[in-house]
Amino acid sequence: MYKRKLLASPFMVMILIGTIIPLCAIGYYGLTDELGGFTFENLLAIFEPDHLKALELSLILAAVSTIICFLIAYPLGLILRDSKLGEKGFIIFIFIIPMWMNFLLRTMAWQTMLERNGLFNSLMDFMGIPFVEIMNTPYAVVLGMVYDFLPFMVLPIYNVLSKMDKSVIEAAYDLGASKLKVLSKVILPLSVPGIVSGVTMVFVPSLTTFVISNMLGGGKINLIGNIIEQEFTVTNNWNLGAGLSLVMMIFIVISMAFIAKFDKNGEGGLL
Repeated sequence: MYKRKLLASPFMVMILIGTIIPLCAIGYYGLTDELGGFTFENLLAIFEPDHLKALELSLILAAVSTIICFLIAYPLGLILRDSKLGEKGFIIFIFIIPMWMNFLLRTMAWQTMLERNGLFNSLMDFMGIPFVEIMNTPYAVVLGMVYDFLPFMVLPIYNVLSKMDKSVIEAAYDLGASKLKVLSKVILPLSVPGIVSGVTMVFVPSLTTFVISNMLGGGKINLIGNIIEQEFTVTNNWNLGAGLSLVMMIFIVISMAFIAKFDKNGEGGLL
């Protein structure tokens, strides 16, 4: 028992340094003012017009990105579930490869493709299609979110679909159920753990991101993540930045509660 605890000590140290201490620091700054006095003003600052507007836009773009990711990932998961590509793990390899690349480099690649003289508009010009201004718009931000976070939707859904008992589906067909009925009454309910896990892993980072909106939004798309980042790096108001971060943690806690409720057995994991 002592040896097991000793082997676990590096992990415990990592949790302490990388999670517990930073959370305590955020909690301290978020609940105090510049003089160190206890206050809730940093939390209530979320109701200021500028912050509410940024939060509303963040929720909208995160929701749109999550829906698009789901509409792409679920049919893909159904197709791969019965394909040889899925059985050999090829699809997992394909979706993991982009994740090996640096997050900033992936976003910069889209920045290069979407700019005025980039690949996208060059192809549009070649086909005689009028120039489309995508860069520095919410559409570019959503595109970047979908590209960067799509694997986090595909893998949990594919994982839960691949583990589904085929005999249950075959029994539904034997009882006379149509394909639509099997999908809506059998496959979809059984895949809820993967869906909840995928939605959470896409929605939360989409809601709190600031790098994608900075690079693809050109500073014109101000999300709540950008507000928090600016409070820490530009105005040097750590108290307000930490307070807004604590408010955003509410969404993380809610997402964890959803996962705990719908994925009790951990079926919706990435692998």
